[in-house]
Amino acid sequence: LGSDWHWVTKARVLTRAVAKKELKLKRPLEKKPRKKGEPAWTELFLQRAMPWLREDPVWFNRGLKFIAGSLRAAPATSAGFLPLPVRAQARASSPDRRFFVGGNWKANGKSTEISELVDALNSMDAAEGVDVVCAPPTLHLVEVSRTLRSDFLIAAQDVSQYGYGAHTGDTPAEMLVDSGIEWTIVGHSERRHHCGETDEVVGQKTSRAIDKGLKVVACVGETLDQRESGVTLDALQRQLQSIIDHVGTSPESWKSLVVAYEPVWAIGTGRSASPEDVETVHASLRQWLARRLGAATAHNLRIIYGGSVNDANCEQLADIPDVDGFLVGGASLKAAKFGRIISSLREHTEES
Repeated sequence: LGSDWHWVTKARVLTRAVAKKELKLKRPLEKKPRKKGEPAWTELFLQRAMPWLREDPVWFNRGLKFIAGSLRAAPATSAGFLPLPVRAQARASSPDRRFFVGGNWKANGKSTEISELVDALNSMDAAEGVDVVCAPPTLHLVEVSRTLRSDFLIAAQDVSQYGYGAHTGDTPAEMLVDSGIEWTIVGHSERRHHCGETDEVVGQKTSRAIDKGLKVVACVGETLDQRESGVTLDALQRQLQSIIDHVGTSPESWKSLVVAYEPVWAIGTGRSASPEDVETVHASLRQWLARRLGAATAHNLRIIYGGSVNDANCEQLADIPDVDGFLVGGASLKAAKFGRIISSLREHTEES
C-alpha cells in the first residue's frame, strides 16, 4: 500500500470507533443522510473491498487505496459514515476464525500451585465464543487434562520432530495424542533462542505434529535488532515459509494451524508492540499468506498476538481487525487476569 498505509490505518481506526458508537445507539449510522461529496463508505466496503466477498487480495488493496485517498481529501465529518468494522464482517463469514486464547504456563508451578490454578480456572465464567487452550509444563500435562474444565483444551509447550525411539528427552506427537492432548506450541522464541531451534526444525515439528493428529500454535517473531533494521516482515516471512515448505498448502492442513505473532523483544519484558504496529504486521502477514496459500485459506487462518499481553492492554489489542486472539504468558498464571483477557474477546464476539 506504500504511502497510503497511514490513511488505511486511519480508516480502520475510524471504522471501529463509529461501530462502537453505532452499537450503543442501536441504529445504523449509515442511514443518516450524507453531505454532498462524502463517499458512500458502506457501498465501498461491503460491495467492492471486502475480501470475503471478493476473495482477491488485489481487489482488497485497490479498495483500501481508494479509501485512503478519499479519506485524505474528505471532511472530518465523513468518518461518521464508515461501516461496521472489517473484523466483525470477516469473522462472521469465517466460522474457523473463532477467537483463540492460549495460556503458556512455561516452566512455572509446583504441584500444589498448578492444582490451585486449575481450581481457579474451573470457577470462571464460561468462555462462550472463545477457544481457550492452556499449556502446562510437560510433567503436569496429563493431570491437568484430567482436572481442568472440559471447555478448556490442553496443549504441550513443545513436541519432537521425531517419533518413538532413541530420542532422549523428546516427546513425540504420538505420545501426546495417546494421552489425549489435542494441541502443541511450536517455535516459541524461547525454544529458538535457548535450544537453538532453527526455522527448519520448527517446520519439521509442525508438519509431523499435524500429520499425527495434533493442532499447532506456530510462533513467529522478530528480534529487536531485526525490528530496528527494518526487516521485521522479512524475518517473519522466512519463518512462515519454512512451515509452508514442510506442511504444504493444503487448506485441510492449515485448518490445524494457528499462527502466533510474538515480537521477541516484547516477550516477558512488559513492553508491547503498539496497536498500529500489530495491525500492520498482522494485515501484512495475512496478505503474504494469501499469495502463498490462496485467499480463502489465509482468510480463514487465525493469526493471534503474543507479546506481554495482559488484562490492561488486551481491550485495545482486541480492537485490531486482524488479531484473532492472544498467546498469553505470565498473565495466564493468574486466573483473574486470564479471565479478564478471555472476557475482552468474548465481549467482542457478542458485539459482532
